[in-house]
Amino acid sequence: MDKVTRIAAGSIALGCVVLALKALAWRITGSAALYSDALETVVNVVASGIALVALRVAAQPADQNHPFGHAKAEFLAASAEGALIVVAAASILQSAWVAWHHPHDIDAPLPGLALNGVATLINLGWAQLLFRAAKSPPSPVLAADGRHLMADVVTSCGVFLGVGLVISTGRLWLDPLVAACTAGYVLWSGLRLLASSAGGLMDMAPPAAILARIADLVRNNAQGAIEAHEIRTRQAGRLTFVQFHLVVPGSMRVDEAHEICDRIEAALKSDMSDLVVNIHVEPEHKAKHQDALVFQ
Repeated sequence: MDKVTRIAAGSIALGCVVLALKALAWRITGSAALYSDALETVVNVVASGIALVALRVAAQPADQNHPFGHAKAEFLAASAEGALIVVAAASILQSAWVAWHHPHDIDAPLPGLALNGVATLINLGWAQLLFRAAKSPPSPVLAADGRHLMADVVTSCGVFLGVGLVISTGRLWLDPLVAACTAGYVLWSGLRLLASSAGGLMDMAPPAAILARIADLVRNNAQGAIEAHEIRTRQAGRLTFVQFHLVVPGSMRVDEAHEICDRIEAALKSDMSDLVVNIHVEPEHKAKHQDALVFQ
């Protein structure tokens, strides 16, 4: 089991601990806001399970039916997580609506807030770990899991505010109002995650900084070639695919052109992890000059 998969498995175990704490907080208080917070955590645990399955699928090597590998399973899982976040937001809104029309006193608020506070700190720390782990190598599903936990942290902070205001003012309607406002943020987070996942499934290009770095590496290691054009990139989970046409002098031997390709590919893979490079060599009469990296 690799590092990323171990982290995903840890998310499930930690999610169960957080869920137990929040469920207990709701049981002893009867707060609608705390119930909504616990409900959102149920979605977190389910989402972590989806993430673990997706990572195991994505780690499988390419086969006859999937010659480019299984990395896009991460985008599918991230889409599922985004949908679950939207469902959680709807559930919170429903609970807030019921509490708005049927307000009631909160029992044992301080112990309930203490339990919820411990659970929130656990989520915050684990979310930061997930964000760091999702950067290198890039992992959309771990990043989605981290955003999901941060949405849960924001929900919990809103719950603290709502329950605290109810205790200090005695105005019971503040509990469902704050829960509804927090649900709006959770909904926005889920929709943003869905949009990001859709971009990955549709072969959206990597960020501009990565594209610029690829262009610099090609330019600095293409001595002997004329130009590179039709540079195309896409990301699929941890993998970044790069392909382009490399124009060389018509008199150049095949082995010389191949040596240039090897040099470029080695430089790219040395600088950037999990890169798949495909270079198509063309003779000089195929040069386009415009919208191309010109070397000579």
